[in-house]
Amino acid sequence: MSKRNSGNTKKQVTKAKVVEAEVAEVKPTLVGKNAIFHMEGGVGKHVAASAVIASYKKAKPENNIIIVCAWPEVFLNNPHVSRVYRIGNTPHFYKDYILNQDVEIHSQEPYKTTDHITKKKHLIDSWCDLINIPRAGTAPELVLNFREKEEAGRIIQNPTNKPVLLIQPFGGPGKEHQETPYSWTRDIHPTVAQNIVNALHERYHIVHVCYDLHPQLENVQRIDAGMPKKVLFGLLLYSTKRLLIDSSLQHAAAAMNLPSTVVWVATQPETFGYDLHNNIKPSQEFLEGTVDSYLYDYSFTGALHECQYENPSQIFDANKIANSLV
Repeated sequence: MSKRNSGNTKKQVTKAKVVEAEVAEVKPTLVGKNAIFHMEGGVGKHVAASAVIASYKKAKPENNIIIVCAWPEVFLNNPHVSRVYRIGNTPHFYKDYILNQDVEIHSQEPYKTTDHITKKKHLIDSWCDLINIPRAGTAPELVLNFREKEEAGRIIQNPTNKPVLLIQPFGGPGKEHQETPYSWTRDIHPTVAQNIVNALHERYHIVHVCYDLHPQLENVQRIDAGMPKKVLFGLLLYSTKRLLIDSSLQHAAAAMNLPSTVVWVATQPETFGYDLHNNIKPSQEFLEGTVDSYLYDYSFTGALHECQYENPSQIFDANKIANSLV
C-alpha cells in the first residue's frame, strides 16, 4: 500500500470514528417530564392501553409519553406518544430518558389489581386508577397509514361482490402457547362456528381470520397467513358485519368505531368489552372456577380439565348468533 493510500485510509477511519462518536452522543430532544410506560402481554391488551395513554395525555398534556412494550406497532403514529420501543431493544435508554431527568415510571400490571381480579371495573378503568388519572373517553385509538389499509384490502378476495362478514371464531396466542386448537374459554366451538357459516354464506362473503392451527371451515375465505398486526386490523375496514371473540380484533373494532357481534365464554364484556358491540354471553356461566383457580377463575387458553360444560350447545346458540348478523 502506498503512503498516499495509507494516509487516505487513516483519514477515512478517523472520519468514521468521528461520525460514530457523533451518533453515539445524539440524545432525544424531548422537553419536559418523561412518562415511561412499560407494557407486557398480548396485542389486544396493548390496543386497550391506547385508551389509557389518551387519558393520561389529557390529564398531563405537558409530559412526554415514552412506551416500552411487546407490540410497539400498536402505538406507531399515535399523536399522544413521543417515543415507542420494543422490549429488549432499548439502547442507551437509562441515560437518555431517566438519568438526571424529570421522570415518572408506570410499569404496574393492571391484571394484578384488586378491581380487575374481582371484576369490579373495566380493564381500562382499573389501569387509569392504577396510575391515578381519570379515564377520558371510552374507546381505544389506532392510527393506520394508507399502505396498511391498502394491503388489507388486497388480501380480501371477493369475486361475488357480496357484503363481507369477517369472523374470528378462534383466537389465542398461537400453537406454542396453547394446548389445543380450540379453547373452550374463549372460542366458538368449531361445530357451532360452521353452523353459523352455513346460515350466512349465501348472504355474505365470509372472511375467516385465524392461525394455521385453527379448525377448517367450509364456504369461507380463510386468512391464516402471518401479517403485520395493523394490516390485520385493517381487514375490519373492508367488512360490513363482524363476528368476533374476546381477542385483539374486538379491541381494534372498538378503536375504529365498528360495532360488531362479540361472543364471550369465560371472560366478561364488563371487564374487557365495549358498549358499542353486541355482546353475547353464554347461556350458562360457571363463575366459581375450579380446583386450580388462583387469582382468576379460568386460564385463558382453556385447560381441558377446567371445562364444566357437558356439550357446546350449553355455551352458544348458533341461530341466535347468526340472527344478530342479519
